[in-house]
Amino acid sequence: MIIGKIEDGIVLDHIQAGRGMELYNILGLEKLDCEVALIQNAPSEKLGRKDILKIDKLIDLNVDAVGFVDPGITVNIIKDGKRAKRSSLELPEEIIDIIRCKNPRCITTIEQELPQVFRLTDRAAKVYRCKYCESKAEHVK
Repeated sequence: MIIGKIEDGIVLDHIQAGRGMELYNILGLEKLDCEVALIQNAPSEKLGRKDILKIDKLIDLNVDAVGFVDPGITVNIIKDGKRAKRSSLELPEEIIDIIRCKNPRCITTIEQELPQVFRLTDRAAKVYRCKYCESKAEHVK
């Protein structure tokens, strides 16, 4: 399989196999007016199998969303066909409007204009809780 070279853009590498499409949806990449390649189940020495996202444009990337989906992702910024910057991520302390609170009694159910804010309460177990009602987020694997 041949995916074209990126001159200016972003490569998200080392995504856990099977999580690439989830990241694609959370980041809203379908709305971009550029080429986006999702490579699934690519061989990886580090992970065995991995997903890769290639975005053929420099965009304002929500690194909190990326770190929430998979903190092991490597973000590569490509400029003039060469890697200009490489960053490793970790779980963000707070995520805003990435997931929704499932508690029907939460204030965000009634006051829908409130942002959906979750805070990291247990880094080892990857537990996030709603800022308003302390409900545990359903998501992080």
